[in-house]
Amino acid sequence: MGLRFLIYGLVGWCTEIFWTGLGSLFKGDVKLMGWTYIWMFPIYGLAILLEPVHNRIRRWPAVLRGGVYVLLIFTIEFTTGYLLKTFTRTCPWDYSGTPYSVLGFIRLDYAFPWFIAGLLFERLHDALISLGILRKA
Repeated sequence: MGLRFLIYGLVGWCTEIFWTGLGSLFKGDVKLMGWTYIWMFPIYGLAILLEPVHNRIRRWPAVLRGGVYVLLIFTIEFTTGYLLKTFTRTCPWDYSGTPYSVLGFIRLDYAFPWFIAGLLFERLHDALISLGILRKA
């Protein structure tokens, strides 16, 4: 379990750095500066909670599976953002003032990227099974 948590945390970190670097390119910064936060490592590691969900919905159509992942990821993002704000008085990804923000913790316009991320998570999860890092349920 610990190894998978580390893998999901690292993959999440790398993906976020790529995503924010791509965003900087669209803003005209050719340096492609990408970034993340230390807090994001354990939050991305929580993808381990999606494994049993994937095992249960694996045969559903992709559009339904992706929708489930969006809802779960939004729930995790909102909850962890709320907890960080409550206990540290700050949330590193404060979306306040951006379009489609929900209390500054999630952005509804990120539904499609999270949809894709959820479906890509399935491939990573299956790869971990095929590599023997995880037993098939």
